[in-house]
Amino acid sequence: MAELTQVLRRPAVRVAWPSRLLYILRRWPLLPILVLIALSVSAAFAPWLAPYDPIYQELRARTAPPSLWNSEWYAEHPRVTNRYLLGADHVGRDVLSRVIYGARVSMLVAAISLVTGLTVGSALGLIAGYFGGFVDELIMRLMDLWYALPFLLIALVVAVVFKPSFVNVMGLLALLAWSAGVRNVRAEVLSLKTRDYVMLARISGASNLRIMLRHILPGVVNTIVVIATLRVGGLILAEASLSFLGAGIPAPTPAWGLMVAEGREYLSSAWWISFFPGMAIFLVVMSLNFLGDWLRDRLDPRLRQL
Repeated sequence: MAELTQVLRRPAVRVAWPSRLLYILRRWPLLPILVLIALSVSAAFAPWLAPYDPIYQELRARTAPPSLWNSEWYAEHPRVTNRYLLGADHVGRDVLSRVIYGARVSMLVAAISLVTGLTVGSALGLIAGYFGGFVDELIMRLMDLWYALPFLLIALVVAVVFKPSFVNVMGLLALLAWSAGVRNVRAEVLSLKTRDYVMLARISGASNLRIMLRHILPGVVNTIVVIATLRVGGLILAEASLSFLGAGIPAPTPAWGLMVAEGREYLSSAWWISFFPGMAIFLVVMSLNFLGDWLRDRLDPRLRQL
């Protein structure tokens, strides 16, 4: 009894704050969430956050270095009226303003394409898994044919025939996004449609549409959310790739991929033109991938028990 009393009177071992911080960072995706919040705020309040007009050109400031990196350059060029925190591009446009406005373009294109694409893909996966038979075979063979098509080649052909535009980019990305969740949703539906509550709903006279929407769809929402989170990063990369190749957002609209393409000829002399938009793409896609992995671990009951 005395030994037990001594054990209870011992002071509690305090966990050092670095270990506690590391535990919080491992358990909760704080850094990805902060990056995505910064992206959302930049996209929503771009006119108030951007220091300059992203299209305004000050030719005297062509390839001006970042003001924090090389402030002496501005002292040697007194005719340059503005100071650029992240530098200026090859025609004197503010890189920071263009990166902020580029967040708006990337988020808008990815969101619209993801909603339209996943809606079609989830509906096809739901139909294929529920009805099976000839319908399932037809949709799956359609998927095989679609995966055999070269997406970049189709995008370049569309850009040549119809000219690059915002609408064309959204359509191409929607075509790229719809196939993401078909097979995953179909696999979940094949498992859910044999459950007892679905059988009871069918016996009670519920229609196929009601069973799919009220009884099966809630069971695949977790899968759709995880696929959507992981797919947004891929769509942002696809939009940046199309803009880099000249088949995406046309100039002078600020888009991250287009900015990287415009600065590739100045990498040795003005690295900041391509570096900062490329870093923005890297941070956003990395954050979305980390958030998608975390959601998958949290929403899957089998992984929560590990």
